[in-house]
Parts: sequence; C-alpha cells; structure tokens
Amino acid sequence: MPNPIFELQNLGKQYPKTETWALKNVDLTIQQGEIFGLLGENGAGKSTLVKQIVGLLKPTTGTVLFQGENISTNPMKVSLNVGYMPQKATSLNHMKVSEAIYYTAHLRGLTRRDARKEVERLLSLWQIENLKDKNNTKLSGGQQRLVRLAVAMAGRLPVLILDEPTNDLDPMRRKLAWDNLRELNQQDGTTIIFITHDALEAEKIIQRVGIMRDGGLIAVGNPKELKKAVDQSLRLDLFFEAGKPPAVPDRLEPVVDQEGHRRYMVDWDEIPQIMAQLNLDEIDDLRLNSASLEDLYLHYTVEPKTAAGEGSQHGA
Repeated sequence: MPNPIFELQNLGKQYPKTETWALKNVDLTIQQGEIFGLLGENGAGKSTLVKQIVGLLKPTTGTVLFQGENISTNPMKVSLNVGYMPQKATSLNHMKVSEAIYYTAHLRGLTRRDARKEVERLLSLWQIENLKDKNNTKLSGGQQRLVRLAVAMAGRLPVLILDEPTNDLDPMRRKLAWDNLRELNQQDGTTIIFITHDALEAEKIIQRVGIMRDGGLIAVGNPKELKKAVDQSLRLDLFFEAGKPPAVPDRLEPVVDQEGHRRYMVDWDEIPQIMAQLNLDEIDDLRLNSASLEDLYLHYTVEPKTAAGEGSQHGA
C-alpha cells in the first residue's frame, strides 16, 4: 500500500483582522504517487490550503506532516522535494525563460551541465523552444503558464503542487498539459496535487478529488465512488435563443442557468415525460449525458451540505 506523502491534521487558517476562517478543521491524507485534485469556487480555501502545505503560510491551527515529519520543524524538506507552481510567479519576471528553468534546476541540486540538459528537455516537453531567450514579462498569459509548469518540474522532484495549471491555455495546450502530467505520474511515480476550476478537464487525469466549500472539505474520494450521490441522475442540457428559454415542467430547477443555456439534473425515469413536454421548436440543441465530475462538483458546492458530504473530510 502506498505511504502517505502529506497528512493534514485539523488544519485551519484565520487571517489577521478577520472573523471568518479561510480554512477550518481540514483532515486529509494524500498518498505517495497519486494524482489528487482540489475543486471549489473562488474563496473556498483551496489556495490557502496549498500555501500551508508548501510552507508559505503558517497554520492558525493544526499541523502538516510531509513524509511523516512536521514541516514546521523542517521546512527545507518540503522545498527540496516539492515543485510548486503558484498562480503568479513575479520572481521570474526579470529572467529569460531558459534562465528561470536553469537556475531552478541548479538550485535543486543539478550540476551546471545537467541543469542545461534540463532546460532543453523541458523546453521541448512544453513545446516552448521558441521562447527560451524571451523575458517572462513579454509573454502571454498562456505562455507564462507553460513556463511556470516547466519551472515547477525542473529537477524531477517527487512531488508537484500546481495552482490552476491550465488557466489561460488554449484547448491544444490544455491537452498537452494533462498528457504530460499523466505521463510524469505513470513513468516516474510523481505525486501530483493540483487546484482547478475545470472539473471536466480534471476528470481526464484525476485519481482522487477533494471538493471544498466555505473553507472546509465537504467530500473526498475517488470520483467514481463519489458520483454515487448523483448516479441516478442524467444531465439534460438545453440550448436556445437568448432570452427565450423553453418551457419545462415546473418541478425542474436549473443547476446551470446561463444566457442561451440551462442544465437540469433529472432522474432516468423522468426522461420520457420531460421529452414529451418539450417543444423542440424552442430548442436549438439538446444533450443528455450521464453525470460527470462537474455535476458532482455542482452537487456538493451548490446544493445544501448533506450529512454524508460533511462526513467525508478524511482521505483514505
């Protein structure tokens, strides 16, 4: 059985001059070699949690163990073993792309020769060879994201922690990111912990997920197991002319209500009756799918917390 890489015990964070807790009563174990995703709305506590487990924020309550050792007594152990990609990295602003990767790899213990090889490997892996001599401040948001991914991976550390790794990336680059991370996990056994808002993208790579709301973990587990909360439901997406939503049975409440698009979660046995009542002339497109990780995310973050959800804080 894999060994725990991180163990969070009653972790909490309250910022100065605030009454609310950004993070509260979090217990979580992340196993060595797994891909663990954190999902949640803005302000749910995801970044606060990650900053505490990499030692950038001191917890108000609780402890963080890395490989069984309290990081407050040995913070360098995390620095030497964890590659962290923050949302922003201003420390790279005055460096060329190749310099940022080289110095990171060298500081992590690679010789000068090996650090230069690491630069070439990562430039190729992330398909950014054409950016190597450019200053980070001259790059687009998506290009900066790829550079931060490369820097986080420099030196082949056993753990990667990534805050929104695919933000600002176009579909092709997002696929490249997930493919590279999956391969890194499978070939090197790298533990990958990442924050994302994109549940549909995360489902392609994730092995276990933690869903956060209001500073707490409200569900943790394998997506397939957690989907049992919505496995009797189907996702019905209706697309229509803006401002002219189609009539649906009164009992249906949309879980997504956007301009020209509404989504409903419906039971299997309701489908024939709902379809019979829909006026297809009012609909541009209709899609019916089984529940996804995104639906699970909406179930736990939009609907009231259930006893089952609140009891799911402990990672296996």
